[in-house]
Amino acid sequence: MAYDHMKAGPNLLQGSNLGGLDLTGTMWLTKHWGVEGSGRGYLGTSGAAPNSLYNIKGPFVQEYFFTGGPVWLGPHNKHGAILAHVLLGGVDGMFQKDLLGQSPSVVGFYNDQLAPAAIVGGHFDLNRSARWVFRVTPDAVMTWYGTNYGNKATQWDVNFAISVGLEYKFKKKR
Repeated sequence: MAYDHMKAGPNLLQGSNLGGLDLTGTMWLTKHWGVEGSGRGYLGTSGAAPNSLYNIKGPFVQEYFFTGGPVWLGPHNKHGAILAHVLLGGVDGMFQKDLLGQSPSVVGFYNDQLAPAAIVGGHFDLNRSARWVFRVTPDAVMTWYGTNYGNKATQWDVNFAISVGLEYKFKKKR
């Protein structure tokens, strides 16, 4: 299970609270360093700029992240672990699907696009057995969306995401 807060446009006051899934895999290279890949999908509705002519309220938005990078195993013992990661890649932002054929400028949204993304955060693991782990993953999620209307604005948006779920270890030791 995952949660992501994001803004669907460069100047929107209302954010979007999206729910979704976070699938992550790690290949350990040494006792403390590994390579992590993450695929995340978030779906939900967003606030929109006032648009009395079209009366578009709460349009549906989606984000799909595909990232990878180093992960560091910090303090750990048989009961749990703290891990840190920096993941780089991209995000497929879909903002225009529910706009009734109107331009995203009508509601102050970004255009549908693939954009650079970075995820910085980590994991808190609570070992339930030798192979099963309860995991909480808080992250700062950074996206570089832009618009192709008006002043063609681009900006880094930094938002919060968190996921909670189970991890399965294919090997008993890292």
